[in-house]
Formats: sequence, C-alpha cells, structure tokens
Amino acid sequence: MLAVVCLVGLLGPLLALPQRWPLPVLLGELVAGVLLGRTGVGYLDAGDETFTFLADVGFALVMFVAGTHVPVRDERLSPALRVGVVRALVVGVVAVGLGYAVAALVGTGHAPLYAVLMASSSAAVILPVKDSIGLGGHAVVELLPQVAVADAACIVLLPLAIDPAHALRAAFGALVVIAGGVAAYLAFSWVERAGWRERVHDVSEARSFALELRVSLTVLFALAALAVWLHVSIMLAGFALGLAVSAVGEPRRVARQLFAVTEGFFGPLFFIWLGASLQVRDLGSHPRMIGLGVFLGLGAAVAHLVARLLGQPVPLALLATAQLGVPVAAATIGSQLGLLDPGEASALVLGALVALAVAVAGGSLAVRAGLVET
Repeated sequence: MLAVVCLVGLLGPLLALPQRWPLPVLLGELVAGVLLGRTGVGYLDAGDETFTFLADVGFALVMFVAGTHVPVRDERLSPALRVGVVRALVVGVVAVGLGYAVAALVGTGHAPLYAVLMASSSAAVILPVKDSIGLGGHAVVELLPQVAVADAACIVLLPLAIDPAHALRAAFGALVVIAGGVAAYLAFSWVERAGWRERVHDVSEARSFALELRVSLTVLFALAALAVWLHVSIMLAGFALGLAVSAVGEPRRVARQLFAVTEGFFGPLFFIWLGASLQVRDLGSHPRMIGLGVFLGLGAAVAHLVARLLGQPVPLALLATAQLGVPVAAATIGSQLGLLDPGEASALVLGALVALAVAVAGGSLAVRAGLVET
C-alpha cells in the first residue's frame, strides 16, 4: 500500500510542473487520494489505523514546516508589521459578516467556522509560491506579516469555532500547547546562545548522526502528544513549534532534512489520506454543499480583496486568499468528531481548492504587474 501511495503521490509534482500556473503540489496528491479512496475505487481505506497514524505524523510535519516558512527573523518585517496586522484584522472582520451570510444561505449554522476559514491565509502555500515565481518589493514584504498573523490566529481559533460546545476546553488546550511552543523557543535559544547547538551540529555532520533532526522530531511529537491529550489539533502543535524554530533560526541542514522527510513521504501520504477519506459523491447527493464550497472560496477572495482599500495591490490580495492547513484541519477534525453535516467536509476542501485557484491567478497577475525581485 505504501508503494502505491508513493507512486500516485507523483501526480502532485506532475501537475505542479508547469511554471506558468504555479499549482500547489498537494492538489495532485488530493486528487490521487480521491480516486483511490472512498469516492473512487476504494483501494485505500482511510479508516485503517496504521494509515491514519502515519497521516497524523504527516499533518504534524506539514504544519511544522509551514511554521518554519514564516520569516520571523526577517528584519524587513518590522516596519511592515503594523500594516500587515491591520490588513489581517480588516479581512477577519469582513470574513465574520460573510461567514454568517454563507451559513444563512446553506442553513448549516456553522458561521464561526466559515468566518475562520475565509479569514485564513496559508503561509505553507503563499511563501513557496512567492519564492518560486520571484515575487519581491515593498508590497510583498507587507504581505508576509499579514499572512503570518492570519495563519497563526486562525489556527488558534479553529478549535473554538468548529466545536463551540467545548470552547473552554479547546481554549485551555490551545494555551497550553502555545506555552509549550514558547518553552521550546526559550530552550532552543539557550542552547544556541551557549554554543551547544553549533558543537552538536559539527559532530552530527562529521559522523552523520542527524542529531538536530532527531531532537526536532522528538520535541514535535512530544508537543503533538500534548495536543492530543488536551483534545487540541496537532496542527497547532506543529505550527507553534515551527514558529519557535524559525524564531531561533533553523540550520540549513535540518531544513533540508525536514524538507526531504516531509515533502518526500509524510506530506504526500497525509494529503492522499485526506483525499481518500472524503466522500465527494456526497456533494452530488447534497447540491447545497457544492454551493457551500464555492461560496467559501469566493467569499475568501472577497474578504481579502477588501485589503485593496488599505493600499494592497489586487494580485497580492488574491494571492493572500490561499488556504491549506485550516480547511484541511476543519475537514479532518469535523469528520472525526461527527460535527459536520453529510458532504460538508468535502465542501470545506472544495472551498480551499477554489481559494487556491484564486491564489494561483493572483500569483500570475503579480508577475505580470512587475511585483518581482529586482
């Protein structure tokens, strides 16, 4: 089964190969999972305990890598931080109104969840797209804190929005996991200042021990275990630790190792598992869920386009629409806890795909508008 998963996972890079339209690699992996899972031939069983466990590991690693992509140490971000935060807040306010409007249209009563989804921006998608097509300049620098703030805030708010009945428990768990991320940052900072990390790095590289990678994974899985124990998504654990590592400064060797482990195996496996767990046929049985997915994707675009009133170029506002971790986590958590209506999980993923299509168009328009590195 793992051989098949790795084989069909190649569909992701194949679809992302054309550079004219920078499609995210996860799109092909999701499609492969849909074709081989519940919707398609049924070869992959998303309910298999081993498959699910490996997918959870992949989700934690995907969010960890997403957190490390946030350029916390970039000195250019400080002057742009205020503008980015204001834009993220304005988008969030507009998303709240749109969330209640969409919930009223489809009759689900999940307005807070929809608001969080439409307000989110995915650093895991936007930052690699920015680098791959060479975007740069002052407007792009202002985009980075906006994306980071929106991504982090929506990851924290998601457990509260998707399960309001246990909001206090989710809030407590989120605070504890965030405190764990802060503790990891303080520990890593002390090790860096004391010179221990450099000495360990030299020995590890000379002897091929991969000690830094082992330590990073140990802390990640410990924080993920804490999140599971507190009934919080491992998404928050992965992202919090990724931010901590980014703030301290991730060694290039560890970054390459994590990229290989995540993008080469665990990341594709997670997205294939997610596609296999979706019952896309439910969308046909519940047409209003198709409308929900389209409304969520287009609503996210409308919410982010409001930032144009604050001086953000339209192409970058469209690029900021990109979603990944938040809708994926919402579909995963909602399905596992039975909180969503039939077909709603598939609709959330459909909304994310619509938002990704908008972001891809925004990236291409940004290049044509000359928003590139000089």
